Amino acid sequence: MNDAVSSPLPGQDAALLDQALALHQSIVTLDTHIDIPWPTGPDPFQEGTRRVDVPKMLRGGLSAGCFVAYVPQNVRIITAEEAAYVRAIAMLDRINAMQGPDAPIKVQIAPNAGAIEAAKRDGVPAIVPCVENGFAVGTDVTRIAEFRKRGAIYMTMTHNGHNALADSCNPRRDLGDREVEHGGLSAMGKQAIALMNKVGMLVDVAHTSRDTMLQAAEASRSPIVSTHSCVSALCDHSRNMVDWQLDVIRDVKGVIQITAVAAFLKPNAKPEDVTVRDFCDHVDYAVRRIGIDHVGISSDFDGGGWISDWTSAADCPNVTIELLKRGYDRGALEKLWGGNFLRTMREAERIAG
Repeated sequence: MNDAVSSPLPGQDAALLDQALALHQSIVTLDTHIDIPWPTGPDPFQEGTRRVDVPKMLRGGLSAGCFVAYVPQNVRIITAEEAAYVRAIAMLDRINAMQGPDAPIKVQIAPNAGAIEAAKRDGVPAIVPCVENGFAVGTDVTRIAEFRKRGAIYMTMTHNGHNALADSCNPRRDLGDREVEHGGLSAMGKQAIALMNKVGMLVDVAHTSRDTMLQAAEASRSPIVSTHSCVSALCDHSRNMVDWQLDVIRDVKGVIQITAVAAFLKPNAKPEDVTVRDFCDHVDYAVRRIGIDHVGISSDFDGGGWISDWTSAADCPNVTIELLKRGYDRGALEKLWGGNFLRTMREAERIAG
């Protein structure tokens, strides 16, 4: 038995387990949303308290991870917006520095789809820079180009709280948010999407209001993505997507990345009460609704995501085991674990310029 699985699921026969582990190790496995500590935190090259570090990626056969420069929402004044931008740039620089010559484990910074696939061929973990929360833009959308220069492949338009670009699905009453501010995207938000299209960044609609999500789908020339959301039909949560939103994702050839946040998977659930079976129920629902080409996998590790048998990157094979049990073949698993997201990245790269 491969020791990549730290907590094998009960009731597995040895042949199925061996098949699942071999398949898991052979395909591109991309987790599209992983938070990093800031400004200091455990060494990512050492086995430590983080749910994702490079040793856990290697042990769990996670070939690529989107490492996110997350900026929390704050009051919308010039000094706070400038501080958010400085933080995002510094976090992206920290992510890029992981590829330095003194790194104890070789990793590859991967700012495009080809680099992720090349890293897999070379047997090197791919680190994919990203930005979470358009608050980091403030009121200067030209900052988006600076994020892309540092390899960021997507920006999440909002977090918890409205910003100058768009409405969030979770207004911040403590910051004075009304239920609706822009009615979806602001004029500046539409400019931001146009610039993201120009530089080849994906538009991430996780955390946005439903009006924002729909308008982003209409405004973007490349497919929109939701990098860490689940399905409202199975768990009614503001962060999850209702059926018509799933249909929009399909219609624009985008992807929803089902995520391992307990409260998104089961109502009011604690992580220890949720399993990969619950996670895969959301995958199943989305696949049945919009097709295998529009669904993927994410964890939101180190940002609140984890469940009882997927507690860290080391447990990633448990997801593959459960999906294989449900009848997903190699081709389907390749799509779910990264192929669909890589397709959207390639399309964003294709239309850039």
